[in-house]
Amino acid sequence: MADFSSLGLSDWLVQQCKQLGINKPTAVQENCMPAILQGRDCLGCAKTGSGKTAAFVLPVLQKLSEEPYGIFCLVLTPTRELAYQIAEQFRVLGKPLGLRECIIVGGMDMVSQAVELSNQPHVVVATPGRLADHIRSSNTFSMSKIQFLILDEADRLLEQGCTDFTKDLEVIMGILPAKRQTLLFSATLTDTLQELKSIAMNEPFFWESTSETRTVEELDQRYILTPEKVKDAYMVHLIQTLTDQHDDWSIIIFTNTCKNCQILTMMLREFNFPVISLHSMMKQKQRFANLAKFKASVYKILIATDVAARGLDIPTVQVVINHNTPGLPKIYIHRVGRTARAGRNGVSITLVTQYDIHLVHVIEQQTKTKLKEYPVEEKAVLKILTQVNMARRQCEIKLESTDFDEKREINKRKQLILQGKDPDLEAKRKAELEKIRSQKKKFKQKIQEQVQRQKCGQLKKKPMKRQHVKATE
Repeated sequence: MADFSSLGLSDWLVQQCKQLGINKPTAVQENCMPAILQGRDCLGCAKTGSGKTAAFVLPVLQKLSEEPYGIFCLVLTPTRELAYQIAEQFRVLGKPLGLRECIIVGGMDMVSQAVELSNQPHVVVATPGRLADHIRSSNTFSMSKIQFLILDEADRLLEQGCTDFTKDLEVIMGILPAKRQTLLFSATLTDTLQELKSIAMNEPFFWESTSETRTVEELDQRYILTPEKVKDAYMVHLIQTLTDQHDDWSIIIFTNTCKNCQILTMMLREFNFPVISLHSMMKQKQRFANLAKFKASVYKILIATDVAARGLDIPTVQVVINHNTPGLPKIYIHRVGRTARAGRNGVSITLVTQYDIHLVHVIEQQTKTKLKEYPVEEKAVLKILTQVNMARRQCEIKLESTDFDEKREINKRKQLILQGKDPDLEAKRKAELEKIRSQKKKFKQKIQEQVQRQKCGQLKKKPMKRQHVKATE
């Protein structure tokens, strides 16, 4: 394996890496960094925890040290927590340069962010929505001399779904210079590879990990088959077992909705577990505070939605529990990638109900890894079943009394207003689209029923024809 000097890194950066305990480059760093230093666009796809962030931070710092002026680099990322983590890597590795970085994310004061941008920091790390808001509302800063545009978790930024960044990205791209280096990185890049190729223009270099599996070898991937109604009891028993055996381990539990995240947090506190939550319905300061407490091991258990599924690197995390089986393999890959990072070992355990077995098969096909069953004492689970179900129901009643659903709707309306949309018109449009979809569905069903009737009619006619032929003979 090559060392950092042979990849073309300056001595001061090699020394800085050594001081931080980074002695040898990983595969993604070894393959992508020379191309970036040569001035080429780069598309890198590597497993979670394989050092993708350093693969773009180090070359950018080297180029910045040669020509430091204005806003030199823009990094776009889908989540606020990941933005802070990337900025921290720039800050630590770029300390000898006196690097000035600026974080532009939602949930924070826009005025103070605008002041930071007008001071021309070297590196801006941002979520697309908030940066696009600044571009629309002010002209106090310029990004016309940017040398690097980096899209971290690029597939998530470019996919069209519940959180669509397309319009915000169009606004941002509109003020960037055509002559720049574009770097795109993710752990699950293949789904949007063609779209990413169209963005990269400058002698693009493509590199994808050649490993057969999509998850790291150090990760022990398990599942527990459980009926839907008993799932929470299995989870409580599992956490109790793990904390009894390893009191120094940290655990992340992923669930599918903000409401479920809040209920599970309240429920586990009833059982005196040191638990804290992270989801998008929380205020930004609370999200950062909770994450900091988890990183510092003040709380050993974090219950989170998929806002924590990408990029977060917390060395103490030994176990990831999927409270729900992810509907997409790439969500599973990112979730379980929160453990077994940078060569460390880890365990992932997915709670699989009778409705999720097909999802597990798809995950196994995509990751090219067979999940093993995790042994559980059913008698121990049944002993706590009634207690767990009662605790959950009480927590649901408590949460309903706090108008949690109403707050969610208010937050959605706020987001639409910030995007310049009328919430009422959007609701009408959504209702109309749903109506059209249901009409299409009914129409398809009618056609299928007609086709089925015709097939049945043809099948009935055929035996009668044969009988007629025999009679004439």
